[in-house]
Amino acid sequence: MASDHYFSSQPASSGALRPLQVRLAGRDVTLTTASGIFSPDRIDQGTRVLLANAPEPPPGGALLDIGCGWGPIALTLGLESPHADVWAVDVNERALDLVRRNAAALGLPQVNASLPDDVPEGLQFRSIWSNPPIRIGKQELHALLLRWLPRLEPGGDAWLVVQRNLGSDSLQRWLQGELPDDFDVTREAISKGFRVLRVRRAG
Repeated sequence: MASDHYFSSQPASSGALRPLQVRLAGRDVTLTTASGIFSPDRIDQGTRVLLANAPEPPPGGALLDIGCGWGPIALTLGLESPHADVWAVDVNERALDLVRRNAAALGLPQVNASLPDDVPEGLQFRSIWSNPPIRIGKQELHALLLRWLPRLEPGGDAWLVVQRNLGSDSLQRWLQGELPDDFDVTREAISKGFRVLRVRRAG
């Protein structure tokens, strides 16, 4: 169905569950996936680049994965920071169901899979990691990033991976111009056609 995108709230394609074997945080794990979500059969290349180039996440506080899909980033945050409160946000309810299943399978009760509007208002994040959904369109992407990045704690940072030919350099300039003056945007890594951007809020 043409309207069935990974950013659909209720995918129309079959939701049949199937196993997915991947390596997360240095562990080989068997998780659950289904169609109708982003990159259902593997950890996509952009997410691999992000996970390879981002630093160790903070050991505690609230951490956020924007556009979580079946959960490779959020689950990695949960495995590497077991005392942190991890929020996995997506508009795709099938993806959120998969994150809940996968977090339970890995024994990660601190991973919260949530629709955007269900994240507590006023909650600030020590770190935000995201392979943002570029293909939702520039206007929607900009609104998404301006919704979440200003919720970084002072001294916190965000790590974003964006494909170069999908506008990573222009997005970096746009973020620097649109975010408040206490935010700084830098390019931290280049790999396999992707840019890893760091957004840091001054302490």
